[in-house]
Amino acid sequence: MCEPMKIAIASDHAALDLKAELREWLIELGHEVADLGPDTAESVDYPDYGYKIADVVAEGTVERGVALCGSGLGISIAANRNPAVRCAMVSEPLSATFARSHNDANMIAMGARIIGPEMAKACIAAFLNTEFEGGRHQRRVDKLSNPS
Repeated sequence: MCEPMKIAIASDHAALDLKAELREWLIELGHEVADLGPDTAESVDYPDYGYKIADVVAEGTVERGVALCGSGLGISIAANRNPAVRCAMVSEPLSATFARSHNDANMIAMGARIIGPEMAKACIAAFLNTEFEGGRHQRRVDKLSNPS
């Protein structure tokens, strides 16, 4: 397993239970986890939490981010509005691995209605344990934040 990291996690109401389980699991692994909400199952808007987690990832307050909503799609779109964020929507470990190794993703998004807790843990483990390969991928990643 990787060295302990500072990780932010956020969700909407649809992923509240998954967020709580993943937060506890990450803490058990020795990571410092910033839970950015929500704290109740009351209906909330996923863009609010996508923007919130993207801001802390972009600022460097945390090293990685895990964003959750019902499908994973909406919160990933919101997070990716921040040019310093590379949030990949994943549903299995291989895409989480490629998100890191090829795209230097600093966030992943998952859908609580799409995958269960064990698959989410496998995705996070792949995401946290994979290094960016750099090399030929670096110029492509650079263009994500600075399009020509």
